[in-house]
Amino acid sequence: MMFPSVNEQMDIIKSSAIDVLPEEELVRKLEKSIKTKKQLIIKLGADPSRPDLHIGHAVVLNKMRQFQDLGHKAILIIGDFTAMIGDPSGKSKTRPQLTLEDTRVNGQSYLDQAGLILDESPEKFQVRYNSEWLNAMNFRDVVELAAKYTVAQLLERDDFNKRYNSGTPISMHELLYPLAQAMDSAEIESDVELGGTDQKFNLIVGRDIQRAYGKEPQCIVTLPILEGTDGKEKMSKSLDNYIALTDKPSEIFGKVMSVPDDVILRYFEYGAFATLEEITEMKQFLETEGNNPRDAKVKVAMRITDRYHEVGSGQSAYEEFLRIFTKGDIPDDIEEIELTTSPTESKVIDIISDSGMVSSKKDARRMVEQGAVSVDDVKILDINEFIDLTEYRIFKVGKRRFMKIKAK
Repeated sequence: MMFPSVNEQMDIIKSSAIDVLPEEELVRKLEKSIKTKKQLIIKLGADPSRPDLHIGHAVVLNKMRQFQDLGHKAILIIGDFTAMIGDPSGKSKTRPQLTLEDTRVNGQSYLDQAGLILDESPEKFQVRYNSEWLNAMNFRDVVELAAKYTVAQLLERDDFNKRYNSGTPISMHELLYPLAQAMDSAEIESDVELGGTDQKFNLIVGRDIQRAYGKEPQCIVTLPILEGTDGKEKMSKSLDNYIALTDKPSEIFGKVMSVPDDVILRYFEYGAFATLEEITEMKQFLETEGNNPRDAKVKVAMRITDRYHEVGSGQSAYEEFLRIFTKGDIPDDIEEIELTTSPTESKVIDIISDSGMVSSKKDARRMVEQGAVSVDDVKILDINEFIDLTEYRIFKVGKRRFMKIKAK
C-alpha cells in the first residue's frame, strides 16, 4: 500500500476542517502508517434517526471519502442501538426513542445514500452496526463502563450544562449516550473519528474510553455544520430547510437558488466542495461591485446538482429554472398522486397539507393567505375554497413546488 507523504495528507485532511486534534498525534499515526504500509481506521458514526441524508451530512461524508482516497479504510458505524437512545447533542429536551426495527430500516436507507459519496470497495470500506456489541453488554458491563467517567465530566458538555442549570430534565440514558458512542471507538480501535462541530465532546470521550480500555486513543477531525436553505438554522429535515441527496435535479437546483446571498460562499465550499483557488475566485467575484450574487448562485447550484446526478443535470435544471421563473412555464416532470379524499368536497388547505406539499394545515392556511397557492395557474385566495379533484389538477405552492393531484 502506497500512501502520499505526511505533508500532502495533512494538507487534505485539514482543508475545510475546524479541528484536527491532537494534530501532532495524527502526524505520528500517518508516519507509522506509511512506514508499516497499514491503513488507518477512519470512523464515522451515524444514528439513523431519520431515513434521508442531506448535503449537510455530505460535509462529513466527503471528508471520509478524502481519507479513503489517501489510502485509508473507512468504517461507517450504523448506530442502530444508539439511535434508540437519541443523541442529545445540541438538544434542549429529551429526544423520542425509536425501536430497533425503525433504526434498521433507516440505517439501510442511510447506507444506500452514503454510497453516493463513499468508495464502497471492500479494501476501503466496511459497515458495522453497534447493536452487535452494545446489545451484548450486560448490566455489569454497563456499570464498568460508567465507572470510567464521572458525572462532572459529562456535565462539562454545553447542552447538558445548560439543561442542568435551567432545571430541564436530563434522563440517565442520555448521560450514557457519549459512553455508548465511545464504546464504538474502542470496539473497532479507530485511529481517527470524524464528526460535526456539535460532536466534539462525544469524540473526545471516545479518546478517553479507548485509553481506559487499553487502546491507542483516536484523533478527531470536526467539520463545519452547514446552514439550511433559510440561511439561519442548521440544515434539518424537521425544519424543512434541507436539500436531500436524493432530491430531483430541479429540486436541488431550485433550493440552492433560494438560499440567502450571505451563505452562498459556504454552500460553494461545503456543499459543492470547491477548491481553495475556486473559493478565492468566488469570494473576489462576490466582493466586486456590480456583480450579481445570482450569477454565483447559478454556478453553485449547477455544481451541487451535478455532484448528485449525472454531469449535465445542473445545466438542464438551470434551463428548466429559467423556463419556470422567467416565462412562467410548468415543469416537464411533475409528481402525480391520487389522494384519498372526496373528489368534489375537499378544501384547498386540506389537499395541499394531506399531499405533503406543505408541512401542516397551519402552513397551508398561511400560504393561501399570502397568495402563494394556485390550481391550474389560477391563484387561490380563499382558505375554504373547494377544489374539484375528479381529474388531475396542477397545484403550485410557493415558487417551485408543483404536484398533479386527483381523488382516488
